[in-house]
Amino acid sequence: MRTGTWVTASAHIITAVIGSGVLSLAWAIAQLGWVAGPATLIIFSLITLFTSTLLADAYRHPDPVTGQRNYTYMDAVRAHLGGLKVRFCGVAQYSNLVGVTVGYTITASISMETTCRMVRGSKCFHGKDKCHASTTLDMVVFGCIQLILCQVPNFHNLSRLSILAAVMSLTYSLIGLGLSIVKVASGTKLNEGGETRTTSATVSEAQRLWRIFQAIGDIAFAYAYSTDTLKSSPAENKTMKRASLVGISTTTIFYLLCGCVGYAAFGEDAPGDLLSGTGFNHPVWLLNVANVCVAIHLIGAYQVFAQPIFSFVETSCRQRWPEVKFVSTDHQITIPFLGGMSFHVNWFRVVWRSAYVAVTTVLAMVLPFFNVFLGLIGAVSFWPLTVYFPIEMYIARAKIPKFSVSWMCLQALSFVCLLISLIAAAGSVEGLVQSLKTYHPFKNEA
Repeated sequence: MRTGTWVTASAHIITAVIGSGVLSLAWAIAQLGWVAGPATLIIFSLITLFTSTLLADAYRHPDPVTGQRNYTYMDAVRAHLGGLKVRFCGVAQYSNLVGVTVGYTITASISMETTCRMVRGSKCFHGKDKCHASTTLDMVVFGCIQLILCQVPNFHNLSRLSILAAVMSLTYSLIGLGLSIVKVASGTKLNEGGETRTTSATVSEAQRLWRIFQAIGDIAFAYAYSTDTLKSSPAENKTMKRASLVGISTTTIFYLLCGCVGYAAFGEDAPGDLLSGTGFNHPVWLLNVANVCVAIHLIGAYQVFAQPIFSFVETSCRQRWPEVKFVSTDHQITIPFLGGMSFHVNWFRVVWRSAYVAVTTVLAMVLPFFNVFLGLIGAVSFWPLTVYFPIEMYIARAKIPKFSVSWMCLQALSFVCLLISLIAAAGSVEGLVQSLKTYHPFKNEA
C-alpha cells in the first residue's frame, strides 16, 4: 500500500542517510580545515538537494504528476533515456551496492573488535598490555550472521530489522556527538593548525593533498540518498521535494555538528572512525553501547543494500532459465519437533546468496581500510547516481535544447561534479595503495 507522506519520507531519508559515514566526518573536516570542511559539506548538501528535486520529477513518465510510475532507478532511466545509459546505470548502481556491503562488513568488524578489546579490560583497551586481536574473526562472525539473514526471501520480511537498524544509527551517532561535546567542554583546545588543512609535521605536502581528496570522497559517501513509497495525493513529486528539503537539511545540520565538534575535540588527530579504539577511551560502557549499536545497525543495513542485488540476479535468472528447477522451484522443508512447522527453500537462492556473502566477507578481509573504502565508494557513486542521471533525465523530460543557457549550466554542474568524483577517487586509490604497503592480511594485530 502507498501510505507514505512527506513526514514519513523525511524520517526515512534522515535515518537512511545518517549511517556509518558520519563516523568519518571528523577526520574529513580535519583534512579540509575549518573553512573548507563545512563549506564542502554544505556544497554537497545543496547539490544533493537540487538533483533530488530533479529525480523526484522523474518518478513518473512522461508527465511528473499523471505519468506511469517507475518503481526502480533503472526503470526511470529506461523510460527517460533508454539505450546504453540503462546498462551504465545498472553497473553504477549495483557496483555501489556491492561496495557498500563490503564497506559495512569492514565497519561492523572494527566496532565488534573494539568492543571485544574493551570487554577484556582497561589495560588491553588503553594499550598498556599487548592484546592480540584481529578484525578477521569479527568479519567471519558478521558474515555468518548475514548467511542466515540473507536466506529470508525478500526485504519485506526484514522490516522490523530495518526499523531497529535506523534506531541504532541515530543512537551511535548521537553518542559520538555527545562524547565530542563533553571532550571539548572539558578543556580540550580547538585545533590551531590553520584554516584550510591539517598541519601535522609527520605528513608530507603530497600526502596532505591526497588526504584532502580522500576526505571529499568520505563526504560524498555520507550523502548516499534514499526514497520512499508515497501516497499519490498530493502528487508524489511535490511530496518528495518537500521531504528532500526537510531530510537533507536536517542531515546536513547533524553532519556539521558531528564533523565540526569531532574536529574540535581531536584537532588534526581526529580518528578515521570516531568510535574506534583510537578515538575515545572512556566511558567504556558507553563506548561499548555505541559500538554494539554500530554492529546491529550494519547487520540490518547490509541487508538493505544486498536485497536489491539478490532480487535483480534471481529475477533475471528465473526469466532466462524458467525451465531449470534448480533456479525456479521452491522446496518445502518441515522442521522436526516444532509441530510440523515448515518453510520454503530455493536451492539457487541458498547457493547464490551464500556465495555473495562469502565473497564480500573475503574482500573485506583483504581490504579492511574503513576511511579509504568509504571514500572510494562515495567517489565512484556520487557523480553517476546523484548528479549525472537526474540531470540527464530532467533535460530529456523538459526537452531542453542543446547549447541553451539552461543546458550549458546543467552540463557544467555535471562536469564539475565529475571532476570532483575523479579527484576523490584518485585520493582514495592512493590511500588504498599506501595502506596495502603496510598491511598483511589475516595477521593478528596488536
